[in-house]
Amino acid sequence: MMNIGIDAGGTLIKVAWMKNGSPEFKKFPVARMEVAAAWINELGNARICMTGGKAALLQSKINQKAAEMVEFEATCSGVRFLLARNAISEESYILTNVGTGTSIHHVEGDKQQRIGGTGVGGGSILGLSRLLTGLSDYEAIVQLAAKGARDRIDLKVSHIYEGAEPPIPGDLTASNFGHVLQLASIDDLTEEERLASVMGLVGETAATVSVLAAGQCRVSSVIFIGSTFIGNDLLQDVVKRYTKLRGATPLFIENGEYCGAIGALLSLI
Repeated sequence: MMNIGIDAGGTLIKVAWMKNGSPEFKKFPVARMEVAAAWINELGNARICMTGGKAALLQSKINQKAAEMVEFEATCSGVRFLLARNAISEESYILTNVGTGTSIHHVEGDKQQRIGGTGVGGGSILGLSRLLTGLSDYEAIVQLAAKGARDRIDLKVSHIYEGAEPPIPGDLTASNFGHVLQLASIDDLTEEERLASVMGLVGETAATVSVLAAGQCRVSSVIFIGSTFIGNDLLQDVVKRYTKLRGATPLFIENGEYCGAIGALLSLI
């Protein structure tokens, strides 16, 4: 009998199963939940465990009764699996999951504690991008943002201390979108510039709160996972750079967005 782990989140439904001892993955947009349910029903008499905020809604659309798992426990279990699979030895670390919003956990061995989070995440990228440019297609937003520069929109520490040595690194952002106030007009700001600054805001916020959590928990490593990083090299670069600037070590693991689904799957094995 086939075992299936499902993480039904706010934006994506992620599915994991094992094939010849290796995990296989599939994802559906939440907007296509009916398609996801039809795919699951075609599997027949599978054993299923679900997690995530949309799990109850998905359960109502499939034929077989699924077991349930707390989302945070499933995610941390999936992270431990992927770390071991990639021969990464981290016993104590901050786990930051950047999905629709951002959730932050302290993981130590087999124990995990949710430290907090922020409403700034992938949903913020989509919402702010639509407000600033009218665009709502995620892939188009990511592609355009990668071509943009933030110099005319974001206020850097070096801008404030122009001509003087700043007391903190000049590359740090003093105020996201704060440089706009010094522009005579914003009409010539391109979509690329606006979207790059949105990525900067989200990435720097996720990195900053993660590093603060790392300091509170006395760890140096932050593992970043989540669907918002899929195909989004710019966001990853912002997070990596800012985390290092703030004094912590950023780590990304392949297929990290499927950690919740993997954890749900492992509960069946």
